[in-house]
Amino acid sequence: MALAQMADAVLRTADGREKTALSRDFAAEWRAARDAGEVPEIGRAAPPMHPARPDEPALLNPRDVPRRRPGSPQGRIALLHAVAHIELNAVDLHWDIIARFTDIPMPIGFYDDWVKAADEESKHFNLMCDCLEAMGSHYGALPAHAGMWRAAEDTAEDFMGRLAVVPMVLEARGLDVTPGMIDVFRCAHVDQAVAALEVIYSEEVHHVAYGSKWFHFLCGRHDLDPTVQFHALVRRYFHGPLKPPFNEEKRAEAGIPPDFYWPLVDAT
Repeated sequence: MALAQMADAVLRTADGREKTALSRDFAAEWRAARDAGEVPEIGRAAPPMHPARPDEPALLNPRDVPRRRPGSPQGRIALLHAVAHIELNAVDLHWDIIARFTDIPMPIGFYDDWVKAADEESKHFNLMCDCLEAMGSHYGALPAHAGMWRAAEDTAEDFMGRLAVVPMVLEARGLDVTPGMIDVFRCAHVDQAVAALEVIYSEEVHHVAYGSKWFHFLCGRHDLDPTVQFHALVRRYFHGPLKPPFNEEKRAEAGIPPDFYWPLVDAT
């Protein structure tokens, strides 16, 4: 099976555990081929505009999702449920960028990076599910917001826009907020959640860095100023200003300097 077909199969699998198991199997198959020195076929696919989703959780408008109050056990469950939902969307986002833009020639390293990212997001989803189940809950037990896939819809025909908005804005936001979440669970002595979130925090830096690397690659290919192009694409596709505080150290580690995001704080 060509890589784009693998990506399409993941996108069409509804159950979260099944989706991530398939994702991890395909990633292992890709990695084994690459480790053997092969350059597997990328192929072509016609991915769905909306990935398959389980019947639960109920997806609501973001403003209708109840606020999470992490000072209580139920609030901490809600927080972990929200992270699980983000991670499942990230699995689909990373396979979608592989399947949707195969008409644009890219180095094999591009596919290596996003297969690895999809594999790690699959692991993250399962870590969150394990934490929820240890706390007497499960993914799907609470409503979640339906807004996360909007970035994929908006950038379905704009490869650079996808790289700018998904890894370099949405995932970079994860670098800003995850340390605070880790503190919440550390203070509550929920060691399993602390360990899982620390894994996520460490690996998400690389996903943001992949976005930055390939965004800069495309800017170089087309002789575009990366900062100017990033600002234009975020203003076009991201709904609202960027919100500080920013984790400037981790953003820099991922290849996103302050002049990329601070000018967008007051964007309209």
